[in-house]
Amino acid sequence: MIASRRMQNEPAWLLHHRPFRDSSQILDILSRDHGRLAVVAKGSRGAKSRLRGILRPFLPLQLSWVIRSDLGTLTGAEMDGAPITLTGDALLSGYYVNELILKLTHRHDPQPEIFAAYSQTIERLAGNRDVARYLRQFEIELLRLLGYALNLDHDAATREPLMPRQQYEYRAEQGPVPVDDREGPMVFSGAELMAIRNQQFADPAVLKNAGSLLRIVIAYHLDGKELKSRKVMREMRKATTKKGSKGN
Repeated sequence: MIASRRMQNEPAWLLHHRPFRDSSQILDILSRDHGRLAVVAKGSRGAKSRLRGILRPFLPLQLSWVIRSDLGTLTGAEMDGAPITLTGDALLSGYYVNELILKLTHRHDPQPEIFAAYSQTIERLAGNRDVARYLRQFEIELLRLLGYALNLDHDAATREPLMPRQQYEYRAEQGPVPVDDREGPMVFSGAELMAIRNQQFADPAVLKNAGSLLRIVIAYHLDGKELKSRKVMREMRKATTKKGSKGN
């Protein structure tokens, strides 16, 4: 049971919204000092609601609410800075980041560092450049803040430092384990893992390896459930590839 509390002008982001009753919405929000929570925005879908243009993802907000149970009630909302516009890959990536927060965090668990990492990532995505690099950086930082930090320093079995020329199979529940086989989606050289650790993402090969590693590690922490945003991105890439093939 959540004690009755009233919050005023709390920095927050809207992660997701869904219709509720005739003209209201349930909002999933990420707040700076109170973590992730859900609130009802009464009448916010109504034609005359002043909140229609404000309650949307990727807009820095200040929100006020009262909460007496697991579900709160929104009492006020206003913009908290300049609007942020995401388009193309950056927009899809923003929805992916939102879904990660929704799936991997718990409600009513204040984590200001996650709020800061999220805010920085959305602002970076607005530039619509180096999108993949910013996503990898966010994924690594989010896992660390949640207590799931990647082990990119030492052999999980012996605790010895990684050897650049040794092949390792990265096991999500353990970390790098030496192997002789050089094939497999989670087999990397020590040098490759150290490059990911150092975030040398200007190198396309390092960025690609980081994507492969993080995709499987995150899937492990999601119990294998596929993220809707990742599925959409994959289907759009397939459609683009087919379209390009027909044009040749």
